[in-house]
Amino acid sequence: MSSSLQQVGLAVKRLQWQHHRKANRRLAPLGLSLVQWDTLRHLHAIPGASLHRLAELTFQTDQSMGELARRMVDRGLIERIEGPGRKVQHQLTPAGDELRLAGAEAVDGVLAESLGRLSAGERETLHELLLKAAEPQ
Repeated sequence: MSSSLQQVGLAVKRLQWQHHRKANRRLAPLGLSLVQWDTLRHLHAIPGASLHRLAELTFQTDQSMGELARRMVDRGLIERIEGPGRKVQHQLTPAGDELRLAGAEAVDGVLAESLGRLSAGERETLHELLLKAAEPQ
């Protein structure tokens, strides 16, 4: 029996939604939401990222990312730094990096409960297939 495109799409969405809800619950004691942790994660990988780039990476609008970043600056998790010209860049603070690491443990726990049930080979195949399906046309 073959799965329809809609069934596959719904299964992907259901797993993503499950991860999102559980991650937000596990990050809450740290004072973080999933999008805040994701922002910290991306700033660790790309120090000096612009708000626009962070918005793209975290699936936010520029406006919502600007408000989120402002709150994170106020909390001392990230800081704005001068970039070339008028460009404003962002970087992690030590407090933000500590929360990034603590949040990574929480998110890894969520992912281990679902994706961890797959063998290493199955995870690799799933990753390859998701990347292939997401390729721009």
